[in-house]
Amino acid sequence: MKRFHKGKYEVINRDKYVGSKMPTFRSSWENTFCRMCDEHPNITRWGSECVKIPYMSPVDGRWHTYYPDFLIQYIDNDGKEHVELIEIKPSGQSTFENARSSSEKRQVVINSAKWEAATEWCNRKGIFFRVVNEEHIFMAKKKKKSARNAKKRIAPRRRK
Repeated sequence: MKRFHKGKYEVINRDKYVGSKMPTFRSSWENTFCRMCDEHPNITRWGSECVKIPYMSPVDGRWHTYYPDFLIQYIDNDGKEHVELIEIKPSGQSTFENARSSSEKRQVVINSAKWEAATEWCNRKGIFFRVVNEEHIFMAKKKKKSARNAKKRIAPRRRK
């Protein structure tokens, strides 16, 4: 059984946090996201698992409650305010193409139902729903690295 990095995040900027209880993280990615929400100056408010969304499970045909990972309010570079509901999931639990086992494929089916319900909920509220996985998290690092490498000049070797 896999063990994940989990715990309670200690909020530093309490005036930004809108949750009624300490944020819980269930992965190192969620812990990093908590820290970013807490410390980033453009994020004005945030909450962890503070929204409840009912959804019908396609696996058992029963109603369940989905608690998306984060709700954030931020100001973009143009000064415009946005609100987003964010779920952080590995790609193996996000798409069939990346699911390797039957349990991951089952989780993709359940997550799809959750995310469809979340998208409908967000549309009614006029906000955006986003699923973030390792491709999104590490894409920025790859871009920075490739930009750094592009800037490096390779000096020609001198003959002796």
